[in-house]
Amino acid sequence: MIPDADTNAQNLSKIDHVIVLMMENRSFDHVLGYLKLDGVRPNVDGLEAGMGNEDAKGKFHKVRPLGRRKIDLKALDPGHGPGDVREQIADGMSGFVTNYVKAFGRNSKENPPPRGFKFDPTLVLAYLRADDIPVYDYLARSFQVCDRWFSSVPGPTWPNRLYAVTGESDGTTANRRPPIYDLKSFVRKLDAEDVSWRWYSHDPGTLRAIDGRYRLEHDNEFAYFDRKTLFERRTFLDDAREGDLPAVSWIDPNFVDFRLFGPPGSNDDHPPSPPMAGQELVLNLLTAVMRSPAWKKSLLVITYDEHGGFYDHVDPREFPAADDRPAMRRYGVRVPALVVSPFVERGVSHVVYDHTSIIKTILMRFCKRPEAAARSMGARVAAANHLGSLLTRPANRPRGRASDQQLSALVERIAAWRRETYRTTTLGETTAAAAADAPAALTDLQREVLAVAKRLRAGGLQPGEP
Repeated sequence: MIPDADTNAQNLSKIDHVIVLMMENRSFDHVLGYLKLDGVRPNVDGLEAGMGNEDAKGKFHKVRPLGRRKIDLKALDPGHGPGDVREQIADGMSGFVTNYVKAFGRNSKENPPPRGFKFDPTLVLAYLRADDIPVYDYLARSFQVCDRWFSSVPGPTWPNRLYAVTGESDGTTANRRPPIYDLKSFVRKLDAEDVSWRWYSHDPGTLRAIDGRYRLEHDNEFAYFDRKTLFERRTFLDDAREGDLPAVSWIDPNFVDFRLFGPPGSNDDHPPSPPMAGQELVLNLLTAVMRSPAWKKSLLVITYDEHGGFYDHVDPREFPAADDRPAMRRYGVRVPALVVSPFVERGVSHVVYDHTSIIKTILMRFCKRPEAAARSMGARVAAANHLGSLLTRPANRPRGRASDQQLSALVERIAAWRRETYRTTTLGETTAAAAADAPAALTDLQREVLAVAKRLRAGGLQPGEP
């Protein structure tokens, strides 16, 4: 149930900072479907034991945990182009396995798997569990899960990121190569009203590819997430620590498929990126925000641009989408979405959102004439539900941040993954993809969290205690 519009809008006034992280290519059921199946959040519209798909021979395959299987080769990346999505969602979301076989054959021509490799077509039905995504598991238990957040387009990365930033995709459902666009982004509205924003990334930032106005210059509005160079001296981690976050922060992960000058490895969750690398990114973000002076007035949104070809059981065609273009009046497949704030209760939201809900939220909070600003960005943005309905805690009763014990437990999980990855890579027991993504040492932020936890434990406080 959505509270009345006036209450929703008033709720946004509790927030001074909107922070967005958009990851890559995973479906809701693949990442968060376990919440229902494992009884963590029974009211989530997630996976059930009998769900699955038939293969081309009519054999039914049930969803099952990813377990020790890996999706660590480019050839194993499921299809997620417009044609792939049409096949996947046909006949009540029944085409994922048959389409995955086609995608593997197609991908193997450009990225041949190792000799003797045995393809498992049920990987596309696999789902992650709490041990695979410990940071998300903590957030899902502690904050708000959105189980009706759809990708904006039944297609790949760029059209969906275009909708997330501009409210449209210029009528396309496919990627453009090279990905250079010239659409009007929501940050133009912020500039017009002197509202601060900054685009944090591991590379130059996707906004530069989307909106020609920001292709060059505007250097003060672009920064790296966690690294400094001779010319780039500020980072998101610095800004958070110093209480210098802008009104709107957009964070790009380190993309596996879109790299110009960024560091090696990837943490965007796009196969073959290891999910634990994405968990490390989210943990660094979460820790920085929660320990920042900005935390008390912040709204953090973590979602994915598109489903990446992975199985989901909710048919997006059952939910009509507004749009100025009749051909675009449809959503893509559901994606994971977590909303974190001192004003968010623990729970599950069944409200329909898509990526334009991010734009709507930002404009409703920071523009003097928010409804007019939303309408000016098109029918999809104007009709979108914003996130004010989730900010239900009273302004004088915000929630506190995670304890140092909770954060240190998550840091230790990431550290264990780092150690194991380093050990197996050094011994030559992993694929080349895993070796390329082998992690470096713990960050200063992670060391600091562990040090605080050790001091607290030395004083008698044990992990898990409040």
